[in-house]
Amino acid sequence: MRKAFFYCVILCAIIFGAYKLSAKEPLYHSQSYVFGTLVDVSIYGETDERAQLLANHIFREFQNLHIRLHAWKPASAVRLSELGELNSAFTLGSKPMAISPDLANMLTEATVLSVKSNGLFNPAIGHLIGAWGFQRDEFTAVNIDEAAIKNLVHAQPRMTDLVVKNNSIYSTNPTVKLDLGGYAKGYALDLAAGYLRKQQVKNALINIGGNVIALGQHGKKPWRIGIQHPRQPTAIATLDLADGWAVGTSGDYQRYFMLGGKRYCHILDPRTGYPAPHTQAVTILVPPQAANQPQAGVLSDVASKPIFIESADNRSKAAQAFGIENFMVIDDQARVFVSKEMAKRIHWVDTSVKFTTLQ
Repeated sequence: MRKAFFYCVILCAIIFGAYKLSAKEPLYHSQSYVFGTLVDVSIYGETDERAQLLANHIFREFQNLHIRLHAWKPASAVRLSELGELNSAFTLGSKPMAISPDLANMLTEATVLSVKSNGLFNPAIGHLIGAWGFQRDEFTAVNIDEAAIKNLVHAQPRMTDLVVKNNSIYSTNPTVKLDLGGYAKGYALDLAAGYLRKQQVKNALINIGGNVIALGQHGKKPWRIGIQHPRQPTAIATLDLADGWAVGTSGDYQRYFMLGGKRYCHILDPRTGYPAPHTQAVTILVPPQAANQPQAGVLSDVASKPIFIESADNRSKAAQAFGIENFMVIDDQARVFVSKEMAKRIHWVDTSVKFTTLQ
């Protein structure tokens, strides 16, 4: 009897252990450093082996895109990036240059979005971004060259200076220098989401430095993401993302330098040539878009910039231009403003947060 009892205990332990192993949450998580930021890929409901293959494919695609679209780093010791070659050609005149079809589509889409933003989203101001020292790996204070900034603003490089036709391009303005830093991460989100859907993956979350897109959900719950507090190392709030929804945050707390006690961030107002001074962070939430329109990932990257740059009186108008109903703004005085729709979705980590609801 004792021996039978002993074997029964052992068998129960084995069964319980097997149950625990089988009950392990089917969540695969992987990280890499691309686009100058940390990238997270989480895949739910697939085997670790398959999820690893899928994630590795995504990271390779991201790295390839990063190399091609880098505004200031060469692709190799002997060759500029694809975008670098394009920028070099712009300085030599208006002779058309052949480009890859996907880049032609990106630049066409970015031009449409720039026009929609009244020029506040402007990837053509690469020279201005470089003048502020934001085309490098580390951000230290620079000597502000007021005359150079004034001249670059006066030259008015715009996306509408580009002429894209039959996978060729030229610029009518030699001061155009493309920097797709405010577009590429969103484009990559849509690229990865499309790939996973083609691979029949139902549930995943892709996070590129705060730009996030969701597929399906996390088990029986929606994917939940945190919104970084711009002045504290914690989240100020969380959001639940439904299938196909994306979230994007633009802030002054990662790419910036201090000079004379003043913060200068990388988000520049093309109208003045100077960093936008009156905002700490903007977070927007974007639903799935129609097939023939810019997708949720791209909009999550692009549409937060005009809201960040605009004055308090025009923020809602900037959001409406892109059809953005869900957004939150934290201004330079740390005051929090939340759109009426966003107020229904946001979950405050600190319930004592005081905010103003925008109608």
